[in-house]
Amino acid sequence: MISISAALSGFFLGASLIIAIGAQNAFVLRQGLLRSHVFILCLICALSDALLIAAGVGGLGTLVSQSPVLISVVTLGGAVFLGSYAFMAFRRALHPGAMQAGSPQALGLKAAVATCLAFTFLNPHVYLDTVVLLGSLSAAYQGQDRIAYGAGAAIASFVWFFGLGYGARLLQPVFAKPAAWRVLDVIIGVVMSLLAISLLWRFFAAA
Repeated sequence: MISISAALSGFFLGASLIIAIGAQNAFVLRQGLLRSHVFILCLICALSDALLIAAGVGGLGTLVSQSPVLISVVTLGGAVFLGSYAFMAFRRALHPGAMQAGSPQALGLKAAVATCLAFTFLNPHVYLDTVVLLGSLSAAYQGQDRIAYGAGAAIASFVWFFGLGYGARLLQPVFAKPAAWRVLDVIIGVVMSLLAISLLWRFFAAA
């Protein structure tokens, strides 16, 4: 019989790692406010997390943690990408516009999907949280309990991303004003910059 406690443990641990101001969350929030490709982007984020969690629970976390070259490549690539997105966020903050669905600020589907995938797979924190941390902690469970633990963590991703993407529209009255977009983009720019700096620091410290 599958342990409910194992599933709940995975769910709450997964939620604690996901619910933080990060690259994925900032992007999904902004797209949710624009009502732009919300379903597909939330689905990509949640499925990607589920795939990485499954890989971690399956034992990939140990292999990734033992590959310094792979970690260095992903870390440097993630820093460059996050730094570029921070620059774009600061540039948008200089010329904010009131929120309108389908506005010129909204990305096309292909660009939105590509950006979402980049935020997911070029961010080393995603691998550390899902593959390495959640994967290593799954060693405390065996058999069906381990599967339940991984499933609980994956469900947390689905609940969070769809809640964030579709819940963002509750803030639409606030973001009808250009000043609100300026504040959001400045916050996003600062978060992305700090993440990029932390990754560069880690890269050069390990060099």
